[in-house]
Amino acid sequence: MTTEFSNFAARLRESILSEGGVPRGPDLKGPNGGSCNSPLRDFNRLALELFALQFKHNVAYRKICEARDLKPEIVEHWTQIPAVPTVAFKELDLTCLAPAERTTVFHSSGTTEQKPSRHFHSPESLKLYEASLIPWFLENVPQNCGLVILTPSPAQAPHSSLVHMFETVRQQLGGASVPASRAGFVGKLAADGSWTLDFSAVVEAFSPRRQTPDARPQLLLGTAFSFVHLLDHLAEKHLHFDLPAGSRVMETGGYKNRSRSIPKTELHQLITERLGVPPSHIICEYGMSELSSQAYDNVTGDTWQVTRNGSASCHVSRVTRHLQFPPWSRVQIISPETGREVADGETGLIRVFDLANVFSVMAIQTEDLGIRRGDGFELVGRATLAEPRGCSLMAHSALHTPQSAI
Repeated sequence: MTTEFSNFAARLRESILSEGGVPRGPDLKGPNGGSCNSPLRDFNRLALELFALQFKHNVAYRKICEARDLKPEIVEHWTQIPAVPTVAFKELDLTCLAPAERTTVFHSSGTTEQKPSRHFHSPESLKLYEASLIPWFLENVPQNCGLVILTPSPAQAPHSSLVHMFETVRQQLGGASVPASRAGFVGKLAADGSWTLDFSAVVEAFSPRRQTPDARPQLLLGTAFSFVHLLDHLAEKHLHFDLPAGSRVMETGGYKNRSRSIPKTELHQLITERLGVPPSHIICEYGMSELSSQAYDNVTGDTWQVTRNGSASCHVSRVTRHLQFPPWSRVQIISPETGREVADGETGLIRVFDLANVFSVMAIQTEDLGIRRGDGFELVGRATLAEPRGCSLMAHSALHTPQSAI
């Protein structure tokens, strides 16, 4: 790795950790309270500097940029930096790391028949990934909770960026001294390699004998399909739980044909019914293996309508859930017809510019649909895209009929 990259990564990490208003963990030392002179205030300068580095050292990315006739000497603003479609990570080595430096690789989730994306990491890039992860997580998710993680452990899923994220959170919240296999992970691998749950372990974690008046709030972390598996099991066994006051649920969306797909509002309603966690305490996270930063929604400002129909069930109507990335990332909602950013309130494809992606590609064009909401967005769901291969990776993806929202 060149000194240029190491210096940029070190400066960015220090800038992230010096941003004010977020707690600091034992491995993430930094001065509390960022100043107005923080380098992150000049996102455009940092983005252009990183683009020049990635253009120079990422061979596959440079070819894509040259095919679009976009080079550092003519790009003047971060919005002009060429974005790479996520499917390109399936076909190309989109990395600035030499083969010997690639000690970790994150794969995209999906069915076993699909070819996964590959996001290569080194110890240095993982250090930056974790520096990006923790402050924004702590800014959006309560810390005084016990963890129940609905995924396999890192030993079982070493190529999952989501599992690595949850393990980093687990260590940050005080569990570093306890082996991951015995600290909160209640998922496991099925015979075919897919993710499932250890239902007995989940039920034990929610056991009424543990839910004393002074019981510690619980934080449940998992994918949408993991929550569907859990809720279906609880329904089959006629089980309901009232988790301690202050408990939270964080769901990361996504089904990937791993369970039945249900609308988000219905999923949250079932979580409220079966686990006793109110809708205001359900947090949505948006991330992917190709990125190093995550977006969270702001539940505090949402308006919810909860009505009961005389039985144990309730109806929940969502008004708004706006996701936001941290200050070291930017998001655009792009029209697939024009390639330009849509107006506020309009729908398009989500494009993310993530400075924490120092060692791969900063600008990522996703296959997800979103509605532009100021400097944030509302997630709509997946778009059906023609998957480009080979030379067609140089062109923009085409939008077809969207699937139902997830």
